[in-house]
Amino acid sequence: MNTPILQDIPHDLINFALVAVFSLLIGLEQRRHYLEAPPESVFGTDRTFTLTGIAGFILYVISPKDFLPFIVGAVIFGSLLGIYYYEKIQARKQFGMTSLVIAIITYSLAPLVYTQPRWLVLLIVVTVLVISEIKEMLLKFSHKFDNNEFISLAKFLVLAGVILPLLPDQPISAAISISPYKFWLAIVVVSAISYFSYLLRKFVFPETGILLTGLLGGLYSSTATTVILARKSKENVSGNRIIAAMFLAITMMYLRLFILAAFFNMEVAMRLLPYFIVLTILSTLIAVYFIVIKKAGTGTKNEVVSSDSHQNPLEFKTAVLFGGLFILFALITTYVVNKYGAHGAQTLAFVVGVTDIDPFIINLFQGKWNLDATVITLAVLNAITSNNVLKMIYALTLSEKKLRKEIFASFLLLIIAGIVALFL
Repeated sequence: MNTPILQDIPHDLINFALVAVFSLLIGLEQRRHYLEAPPESVFGTDRTFTLTGIAGFILYVISPKDFLPFIVGAVIFGSLLGIYYYEKIQARKQFGMTSLVIAIITYSLAPLVYTQPRWLVLLIVVTVLVISEIKEMLLKFSHKFDNNEFISLAKFLVLAGVILPLLPDQPISAAISISPYKFWLAIVVVSAISYFSYLLRKFVFPETGILLTGLLGGLYSSTATTVILARKSKENVSGNRIIAAMFLAITMMYLRLFILAAFFNMEVAMRLLPYFIVLTILSTLIAVYFIVIKKAGTGTKNEVVSSDSHQNPLEFKTAVLFGGLFILFALITTYVVNKYGAHGAQTLAFVVGVTDIDPFIINLFQGKWNLDATVITLAVLNAITSNNVLKMIYALTLSEKKLRKEIFASFLLLIIAGIVALFL
């Protein structure tokens, strides 16, 4: 409070006003929430909650050092709430106690205002208001959870918050320069990106259209998404939208790889940035061409892709596969770099492009093979170009025959751009 006007206002008066206003807001929200409820079923609304906040304020300022009046008031107030709740259960068989918990929070506003930063108190009040209003939304959201969702969340928390901090940050061996900590960190980061995409597909966009499938799927795996889209093209779906979605997935692949590079090796990320910008713009323009110029039109029921099209990235077999590939590529990369140097790394990158490139690329970002940042940048671009060739083969093989000419021309343009980037 640095303004001259506020400096002249007593501190207690400002705090009292804050408590009264916050309590009134909470009470008004309760009144709005129970507008259609019978009066006898409502604990209290605007007046009750405002007076509750004021009572807490009075009992706190009487003795702010030992809290004794406030504590005594809390015991009496809590006892009354307990009696009310017991009678509510006996008379109406209703077990909800949201209003009672909110009343306790309202009573506690005074010590919060006096002892905590203003932003924290405001955040608590806003959270109370929001949580009170989204009951129906939370109910609908909970229906989307199956039996394994909280297990999946628990897995991620264990991966990131329990196992990772316990691992040593020393190289595994002379043959594998990656430490257990960095190895597990790679699994956590990739899983986090993929899990975010999975949650968006399952809970925000449970039945996505073709274009959105490309965008969200590219965060998880552009190769897997290309396969899904290519197969979808045989279900009487707009071919132009299928091709556009494929290149939107590739656009998101560049974003995903840049995030990984920035997380593990910022120098390489900055070197990759101009190339990724150009390739991202090109793949986006190809997608826009098929959406706008070729008149892809709007989606239909045939273009709905279920959220079950991608598995949960935190499934055990997914983590084992990634970890196995990570160790395998670490061994292969160490051998190739030690025997053939930078040229060997470039060749290996192109070969690896026909598999899952994330484990190999993260190895390059994290490894200690004395490779120059330029060499790593070229290896990453090599792997991406090779992977785009693989996606083109999948798309040509699995898609509707009438789309293959345009798929080939579009992918060829992107592959040539990648090759040009290598020479530049």
